[in-house]
Amino acid sequence: MDVAPTLLDELSRLAEQAGREVMAVYGTDFQATTKEDRSPLTQADLRSDAVIRAGLARLCPGIPVVSEECLPDSLPADEGPYFLVDPLDGTKEFIARTGEFTINIALVHRAEVIVGVVHAPALGETFYAAAGHGAWRRDAAGLRAIRVHRYDPATPLRIVGSRSHGGARLAAWVDALPVARQFAPAGSSLKFCRVAEGAADLYPRLGPTCLWDTAAAQCVLEQAGGRVTDLAGEPLRYRARAGWLNPEFVAYSDPACLALCAPLGRQAG
Repeated sequence: MDVAPTLLDELSRLAEQAGREVMAVYGTDFQATTKEDRSPLTQADLRSDAVIRAGLARLCPGIPVVSEECLPDSLPADEGPYFLVDPLDGTKEFIARTGEFTINIALVHRAEVIVGVVHAPALGETFYAAAGHGAWRRDAAGLRAIRVHRYDPATPLRIVGSRSHGGARLAAWVDALPVARQFAPAGSSLKFCRVAEGAADLYPRLGPTCLWDTAAAQCVLEQAGGRVTDLAGEPLRYRARAGWLNPEFVAYSDPACLALCAPLGRQAG
């Protein structure tokens, strides 16, 4: 399935439009409720979701949309295409006002993500990518192509991990790595993007995530030259399934990073 550059630009603008709705709530004394899965929900999630679904219906009528806040009654066909949307990834970060939350829009075809847009409205950063078109970052300084940084064993391994998830198990996993390392916490799908733009080498996720949490940012990272695999080294794929859950995974800039993680992956499993 070919992706027109114009569609990629329109999707990035749509994510930024949703971001304005999110920031309108961010600037108020908003309230949060709790969903059945115990995750938080705000008006920002719902307003962003409404903007994105309306925009996708206009841009790509007939392509199913799976959003965290509006799940379909039936699963999309395995071959796709379908959209995966997280209208506010990192709601805990939003509530804590760290600024590290994102809006994620991905287009899936044949279980692979072929378009990904990640917008961080509080930071003024938009990352987007499409199969065969590379990965890009747009901010106040303008637009630039991004690329992963190859891991240098002579320097500490730069690890980025969840600020809100992971806990003792992630800390033990990181401590068991056989090299010098630096660990920086971050929120939402920005962790993938930090690897994609060369600011980090490795992002391990030991714990549950849903397909909409990872799809858009995985596309950005892969088009920037990185990869995302489960702990056995198999690529993360996006066949629609009940529960919408991913396996645990590592996102990395260089195969050398995966080699360092391989023994730990067997322990984690």
